[in-house]
Amino acid sequence: MLSGESRAAAVRPKLHRNFPNNVALKMSRQQDEQGVVLTAYTSNTEAVLRAKEEQTEFLGASRKTGQYNVQRSKGPAAAPGSGPGKAPYQRCSSQDSLDEQVMVDYFKELEIIQRSGDAETQEDEQLKVADEGEQEEAWLMEAGLATLFDESASGGEDSIALLSTLTRTQAAAVERRVETLKQTLRKRNKPYTVPDVREIFKPSPDSQSKQDEAESTHRSGSSKLEVEGMGNGAGPDVPGGGADAETDINLEVSFSEQALIYKEGLKVTQPQSEADDRLPDFRVSQDKTGQTKVGDLSAEDMKKVRRLVLIEMSALFDTCGIEVKAHKALKVKVRESGLFGVPLSTLLDQDQRRIPGTKVPLILQHLISHIEEQGLDTEGVLRIPGAATRVKAVCQELEHKFYEGMFPWESLKQHDAASLLKLFIRELPYPLLTVEYFNAFISVLKLPTKKQQLQALNLLVLLLPEPNRDTLKALMEFFQRVVDRKDRNKMTLNNVAVVMAPNIFMCKGFRSKISEQQEFAMATGTANIVRLLIRYQNLLWTIPKFILNQVRKHNTENQRKMNRDRAVKKLLKKMAYDRERASDKQEKNNEAEGGFIRVQAPQFSMVSMAVQLTEDLKASDVLARFSQERSLSVRREDLCLYEMGGNIKERCLDEETYIKALLELNPSAEWVIKSVQH
Repeated sequence: MLSGESRAAAVRPKLHRNFPNNVALKMSRQQDEQGVVLTAYTSNTEAVLRAKEEQTEFLGASRKTGQYNVQRSKGPAAAPGSGPGKAPYQRCSSQDSLDEQVMVDYFKELEIIQRSGDAETQEDEQLKVADEGEQEEAWLMEAGLATLFDESASGGEDSIALLSTLTRTQAAAVERRVETLKQTLRKRNKPYTVPDVREIFKPSPDSQSKQDEAESTHRSGSSKLEVEGMGNGAGPDVPGGGADAETDINLEVSFSEQALIYKEGLKVTQPQSEADDRLPDFRVSQDKTGQTKVGDLSAEDMKKVRRLVLIEMSALFDTCGIEVKAHKALKVKVRESGLFGVPLSTLLDQDQRRIPGTKVPLILQHLISHIEEQGLDTEGVLRIPGAATRVKAVCQELEHKFYEGMFPWESLKQHDAASLLKLFIRELPYPLLTVEYFNAFISVLKLPTKKQQLQALNLLVLLLPEPNRDTLKALMEFFQRVVDRKDRNKMTLNNVAVVMAPNIFMCKGFRSKISEQQEFAMATGTANIVRLLIRYQNLLWTIPKFILNQVRKHNTENQRKMNRDRAVKKLLKKMAYDRERASDKQEKNNEAEGGFIRVQAPQFSMVSMAVQLTEDLKASDVLARFSQERSLSVRREDLCLYEMGGNIKERCLDEETYIKALLELNPSAEWVIKSVQH
């Protein structure tokens, strides 16, 4: 049994090992290329021991040493060189003050986590990287391409349909992993059935035309790149771009294809340090067929999206020469009930039995609502920790009374609630960003431009399991509401990012494996990733159009193969059915050609509604007319027009979608109005 001091030494950060506790370690200010700068570390045991009793209880019994320019006083930590009692957050107009003072909060938060006892069980749950070959096999299985190394695997026809939709960079990503797996199996002298990659991707007229199109795009010169904001002089990655610099995010062309064009035609300009108001205002270019957000597609189509996104994400990193090794899934003993330290899937099962359709854990929803009800104007919300004795007691009380509806929320203080929210995130037995994609999130900042970093984050968000993605979205929306009140609460985007980064990224089993140098890099890197997740969340939860187009093609190929391979006895029946469908389709096409579409609303007992088709007809116009003609018990904003059938299973339309443009993309679609829950 280890003594208290031995336990403290066991969990002490590697950063401290080479320095006595009472000696101050001063580090020269280092400029980090991603925008947040670490300045200094100071170790001082006596200052920690002088802290308030209830705060030291909250931080835990293992009185680990080390402070990062943090003064344990009633007021905010004073900035170096500032007058007594002066709050560092009053100096946010200075980029230097942001760099120097904001990062102090990161390490202060890190010490709170370490002393809370979270780190003491890390040794039992080490993250391990998959072996060579094992990672490629797992990747191919997740991408739905298991038949490329196992002929007995199911879904061969579906895999062929998927492969037919890939771009040249996506195909190269698959080829690379098939070849690696093939070589690994050969080294192990194991029999294998991995086909030659040249047989997998035989040149076809379609692929050749794609390559010709890509080369034509590349030859078109810098004019198109400048329009798309891919590195011209006024772009966001060039110093002096200005606070109001705007650039479009192109969702119609594969991100990895864009990266290849950028790599071949332009030099990389490293991004410079940026304050909150210096981040570029990226915007998604308008598309007449409408944007598609997470949750707009059917579960069947989202499964295809996820497979394509995995391939595209790998292709993007491959194109930029960045190797990302996935961790093995953790095998840990987890609680099967309760609130804290329970897997998200378990929590949601509990919650959905009480409130069907719950997507974000109820305890997290209540904590967020409580903090907001008490007001987001409190200075240091999220930054200042709650009192130890209260936080510990409240945590235990919530476990017993939350689901009974007996917990006294009116007595919960705001800072205690914020501490509980952070505790909930870091106590998850599996990281919110998942073990599988943890390294990929950390590697995002290795990409050469901020646009590519956002594109990678977009893909990674789409790869997250639904419970993780929905929970992350709820958190980012809450953090943005905190930042919106920064003039009052002194919590800028940078402040929120550096405080929350260690809670999100320093998961169990990870921290004890990193070196001192990596620890400092993690501080600035993870803070910047959280900053991007908050700042650009409206973009990151959007499904790129090129992915959706690949899903449409995938559905078309699958349908074609199904029709071709049906048995003869079913074929006769299908022919009669097809004649009937063809008649309906012809009638529908005649209506469209005549300037009308038919909209159905079976949920509201409406057979159909004829709507005149014009160039300017939008989904919002159809919904407005339906609301005017019907006396409904639901609100207008709770109605959605769906595109159904044809080359998509089901898609909730953005209200800015132009119906005629979408009809050209999916001429067999049907239009249905439904009530949706927001």
